[in-house]
Amino acid sequence: MKSTVEQLSPTRVKINVEVPFDELKPNFDRAYQKIAQQVRIPGFRPGKAPAPVLESRIGRAPVLDEVVNEAIPAKYMEAVQSGDVRTLGQPDFEITKLEDKDVLEFTAEVDVRPEITIPELDDLAVSVADIELTDEEVQGELDNLRARFGTLTGVERPAQNGDFTSIDLSATVDGEEVPGASTEGLSYEIGSGQLIDGIDEALIGLSEGETATFTTQLVAGEYAGKDAEVTVTLGSVKERELPEADDEFAQMASEFDTIDELTSSLRERLTGSKRMQQGVEARDKVLEQLLERIDVPVPEKVLQGEIDNAKHDAIHPYDHDEEAYKKALEAEGRDPQEWEDEVRTEAEKSVRTQLLLDTIADEREVQVGDQELTERIIYQAQRFGVSPDEYIQRAQQSGQLGAIFADVRRGKALATIVRGATVTDESGEALDLTELFGPDEDQAETAETDTVEAADEAAEAAEAAGAAEAEETTEAESGSSSDK
Repeated sequence: MKSTVEQLSPTRVKINVEVPFDELKPNFDRAYQKIAQQVRIPGFRPGKAPAPVLESRIGRAPVLDEVVNEAIPAKYMEAVQSGDVRTLGQPDFEITKLEDKDVLEFTAEVDVRPEITIPELDDLAVSVADIELTDEEVQGELDNLRARFGTLTGVERPAQNGDFTSIDLSATVDGEEVPGASTEGLSYEIGSGQLIDGIDEALIGLSEGETATFTTQLVAGEYAGKDAEVTVTLGSVKERELPEADDEFAQMASEFDTIDELTSSLRERLTGSKRMQQGVEARDKVLEQLLERIDVPVPEKVLQGEIDNAKHDAIHPYDHDEEAYKKALEAEGRDPQEWEDEVRTEAEKSVRTQLLLDTIADEREVQVGDQELTERIIYQAQRFGVSPDEYIQRAQQSGQLGAIFADVRRGKALATIVRGATVTDESGEALDLTELFGPDEDQAETAETDTVEAADEAAEAAEAAGAAEAEETTEAESGSSSDK
């Protein structure tokens, strides 16, 4: 087989492949065997008819079709590997020459990873927001904890924000009842934002048994994007009573003995969370600088695939009706064309980011360990509310395990860049992001070396102590023998 690679653009190549028929003998053997199983020829058992008999019965063309359809993908992969072509996506095949018993020639146009030049990045510097933690934030965290131990009590008063209610709902569009929109005895916390727009305003001020009607836009189903008239009836109202924030509560809700200790712990936790936010902000700003500095050509087909995926996710709640989604945007005062432009811009940024971080990972020889991959799988499984085993099974079925591995590797590649950048807060103080991104390779190696050296020194000391003890024991025994 002969193959050549022709560069069409920085992101696309044409692979020309020439295959002599001598190399296709295994393909012909499999083709005859497969066809023989499908064709019934008198005098021969299924699968046993010889090739000449098969061809005389069905002709040569079906055999050639089977051979070509099997050979082209395999020979393409062989050409990709021999030419060290870093392909992206599926190729477009074209048979350019097919001379029976002589040669098969075809071309494959495919997107490829572009060559990306990474400059020196020693001068990368970003600034992130200062940590600002207010007493109100700490109190809010404490109140959230108290709410977990709160009790619901029925009240005889109009509904207020934060109340827990039981409600009946129904909806109509142009006078017709919306299927599936009617329900009775639905539990709902006012202000939680878990139901349709307008429900909170309609409920606040209602007393038990009273009804209100409001207009809202539906976001899913056959009426997505249309205005519906919703009727809500308040069944009951309960308010949550919070336990007192005292030492007794601290002992019940935590490992602490006093409310002051619990509050201090909450403050430390919130501070740590804000430090993590600083790290995320630093990471995002470093990435923005990388994308600004480095030219990353974007393969058009890969970009289009990313755009299609983003649109699919956006219109999924609208039964994949893009026009219904655009009408919903217009009802919100948004321009559908601006949405299209935003989708393309974000998709292009996503593709450029992936290609850039893949290149950095290659240059820096970033490796992904089993433990790191397992941690990402567990994290993703928790996000989707499934077990890790179920998540892995789904990822395998959808062919996404490779994408998970690639995401972990890209994250590690970006972390190597962030660790080398100068990161300060708005007050000018340099930040230590080791907690978020881990130590750099030199620090890790130094720490490992120090640990090994310390262990060696401890072992040597123990060995020396043991030898000294043995010597003292021997001397003592010798003295005892002399006394005797």
